[in-house]
Amino acid sequence: MQADLFPTSSQDGEASVATQIEALRTRLNRWAHEYYVLDTPSVPDGEYDRQYQQLERLEAAHPELVTPDSPTQRVLGSVLSGLAPVRHAVPMLSIRTETDIEASGAQAFDARIRRELGLTDADPPVEYIAEPKFDGLAMNLRYEGGVLVQAATRGDGEVGEDVTHVIRTIRQIPLALRGAGVPPVIEVRGEVYMRGRDFERLNERQRESGEKLFVNPRNAAAGAVRQLDARIAARRPLSFFAYGLGELTPPEAGGPAFATHHALLCQLQAWGFPVAHEVRVVHGAAELVDYHKYMGARRDALSYGIDGVVYKVNSLALQRQLGYVTREPRWAVAHKYPPQEMVTTMDAIEVQVGRTGKLTPVARLAPVFVGGATVTNATLHNLFELRRKRVRVGDAVIVRRAGDVIPEVLGRVHEGAARQPYVPNFHMPRACPVCGSSVVREHGGTDHRCSGGLFCSAQRKQALLHFASRKAMDIDGLGEKLVDQLVDQGLIHSLPGIYALQVRQLAGLDRMAEKSAQNLCDSLEKSKRTTLARFLYALGIRNVGEATAKDLARHFGSLDALLAADVDALRQVSDVGPIVAESIHTFFAQPHNLEVVRQLQAAGVHWSEAAPAPAARQPLAGKTVVLTGTLPTLSRDEAKDLLEAAGAKVAGSVSKKTSYVVAGSEAGSKLARAQELGVTVLDEEGMRRLLAGA
Repeated sequence: MQADLFPTSSQDGEASVATQIEALRTRLNRWAHEYYVLDTPSVPDGEYDRQYQQLERLEAAHPELVTPDSPTQRVLGSVLSGLAPVRHAVPMLSIRTETDIEASGAQAFDARIRRELGLTDADPPVEYIAEPKFDGLAMNLRYEGGVLVQAATRGDGEVGEDVTHVIRTIRQIPLALRGAGVPPVIEVRGEVYMRGRDFERLNERQRESGEKLFVNPRNAAAGAVRQLDARIAARRPLSFFAYGLGELTPPEAGGPAFATHHALLCQLQAWGFPVAHEVRVVHGAAELVDYHKYMGARRDALSYGIDGVVYKVNSLALQRQLGYVTREPRWAVAHKYPPQEMVTTMDAIEVQVGRTGKLTPVARLAPVFVGGATVTNATLHNLFELRRKRVRVGDAVIVRRAGDVIPEVLGRVHEGAARQPYVPNFHMPRACPVCGSSVVREHGGTDHRCSGGLFCSAQRKQALLHFASRKAMDIDGLGEKLVDQLVDQGLIHSLPGIYALQVRQLAGLDRMAEKSAQNLCDSLEKSKRTTLARFLYALGIRNVGEATAKDLARHFGSLDALLAADVDALRQVSDVGPIVAESIHTFFAQPHNLEVVRQLQAAGVHWSEAAPAPAARQPLAGKTVVLTGTLPTLSRDEAKDLLEAAGAKVAGSVSKKTSYVVAGSEAGSKLARAQELGVTVLDEEGMRRLLAGA
């Protein structure tokens, strides 16, 4: 279809920050579980990548909203039952995805690398290794003494699945390394995939035998790798490409020393591993762009599936210098290709209420076959996105889909498309279609949201999980699967209902016994004694994270004082602006939410209250502190509380903007990074002196 009809990523910046972050996290966690664990993805890779990058941008701009359970904080996936777990010696991290599919995506990566390295226009181009982005299953192959001893999937990045019995059936993978210079221990990483012609032959055999057809080569390969019976897997034609390393014996202990990633790949080939012929060494942004175009033109002719290309800084020394950010290397990026599009008719627009309360308009479509599946619905994101695209019921619309199921509507077809003479504009409802609570939209934002967060049944599961999380009420044992059962079986109708649960009720649930039921009841009882800050955070008020909850508790001292505060009074709290103040005020203005709060107190939830904190100078205001290692007498959370009480911002990584690093025993890369940058390093005693004398 016409490229000028496609929306660009500039639209992403319009959405309401906290609401959008919550909705993105929920969707991304669910999609990642479907993709990595179940091998039944429900959305295209392009849509996942677009929303993942959107979440990254929002969290980078609003670090106070980052939570430990965010998809950006960890590599997602888990080990399936029936296969032994394997803890990776070196985590299998993912690569950042650049969803700008134009030349500017490659140019932005090169500009970012040059900026991180401090290069000027007078410096020569950076040398990169460019390679295909395979559409398969990541694999870690461990060799000891040159012999294959273990093969493991990525899993969650830290722990994978032992699939050695299946990997041994792939003839491309050497059972013993050949040639000279084989190190005592080496882990080779690469992609298990299925070639296009092999996939077609496999499906032909499936069809002839009356068995279920596979959706795509990746799912067929993933299913083969996870077979418990290697004989079944051996009948599925799997292939392998090597592209990197995990654990490696260091040079001082007899291991090889590589200067570049290209040299590493050449050595892997010499040891007997297949490496893609399309790998190239390129220089600077222009050659990255050329490679992206070259592979895009050859994409359909390749014997294996790709959905983009990968760029890596070639020099391993520069890779070490650039390092990592949270869960991804700074020195690499995946550059995607455009997904697929088709035209169909939009028959209706309905509203769905998500688990975080966001109201999403959904297009009901005349069935259309896109990218290997028949599609009947598509997200319209929000009211303003719908209006921007000028789509109405009855329009012929362009639907984009890059994977298996839920696509998005790009816009309507203008040329040659008849339009009904009059169709009323779509409007978001004023009341939640699920619970009837008021629908609100933050000033300047685009997302509409149900305000009955603690009351709305559509949000019940999410509210329970957040309430029970470690930094909220810390209810050990109240996880996602149990919450699903409690809500689905009608054992909990509102948040306070968890404190009415009894051992006999819990013991009758799936995967529960009397002991585990008693443990949960004990944990529930223990959680009743908490702090005002934890309680406020546990309520899941939009835009109120852990740090803001602490600020509110310190400022007001008691819940009643907070409830009595108007927007102006709320804005007097440190770091509480107009949007956050409005969120807090709107939340407590809902009778349903207030009733839930009072019911929780009636159930025994309590905390110590204090007088409002006096307006005092915060001695470490404006300072950024990083904690690393184990302190002698303070836990990480206790040290963080002391620093935040003095006005400091406690960050998770060391940069040039870091004021102090507080290091305990077994401090790792953060300490090394601080020393490299010349950041002041303190021990616990030094931190206490700083707090006392600042």
